[in-house]
Amino acid sequence: MTTSVDQAGFEQIRAWLSQRCGIAFPPSKSDLLRQRMDRVLRRFGFDDLDRLAKELLSARAQDVELAVMHAASINHTYFFREPDVLDRFVELAVPMIQAQPNFRIWSAACSTGEEAYTIAIMLAARLGTPVLNRIEILGTDISGPVVERAELGIFPHRQFSQTDPQIVSRWFRPTGIEQYQVMPELRNVCTFRRMNLKATPYPFTRPFQVIFCRNILYYFDQDDQAATVEALYHCLEPGGLLVTSVTETIRDLHDRWEPISTGIYRRAF
Repeated sequence: MTTSVDQAGFEQIRAWLSQRCGIAFPPSKSDLLRQRMDRVLRRFGFDDLDRLAKELLSARAQDVELAVMHAASINHTYFFREPDVLDRFVELAVPMIQAQPNFRIWSAACSTGEEAYTIAIMLAARLGTPVLNRIEILGTDISGPVVERAELGIFPHRQFSQTDPQIVSRWFRPTGIEQYQVMPELRNVCTFRRMNLKATPYPFTRPFQVIFCRNILYYFDQDDQAATVEALYHCLEPGGLLVTSVTETIRDLHDRWEPISTGIYRRAF
């Protein structure tokens, strides 16, 4: 049974996630947020959400903050997600890569790294493995445990449900029961770091040629969506590409993006 105190704690946690991380849980997703916070309650032995909220807002328990962020963030992904968008990205990126000696790609909200490794595989397949010496792929996510898994590069068999078995045998080696690890040549291309997309401006001194920001914006409210897209704009070189998903659009958020195809925009100036 939900008490008034428990509900007050729940609302404080929901507000903290929105303000600190930009992750919005509207009333229709209250049950989902409660389920995810139950994991945190069990881990730390808290009796209710009011106690969790007090610890969270005290700013003393960083381990609690990280656990709440990790539980609330959306980490479901797999290799070669939305292949039509990826294929179009490769078509657009090839001439850009051929025109310059170094190429920087940022996979924002990268989860456990499937997207970053997928990008590297697709570019190597199209341009040959030597291209891996000229590209850098950065993956970032708000969740520390997720970033650690991305760096480790070990994935269960279910993550390859949309992957050609020949690709798996070329770029991964079996390790353990129904698990595969990324080959070193891919791991050397991809770097992973923990980062909060709401913590703007972003700490980059050099621009990216491509930014992937897929399947995350629709978890933000409209103001945070606009702020994130604005921050991404300033991290991308003029003419660079922003790749979103087929279910997200930035047309109503910004007038400085040129729509190229579904899920892909070019920084116009």
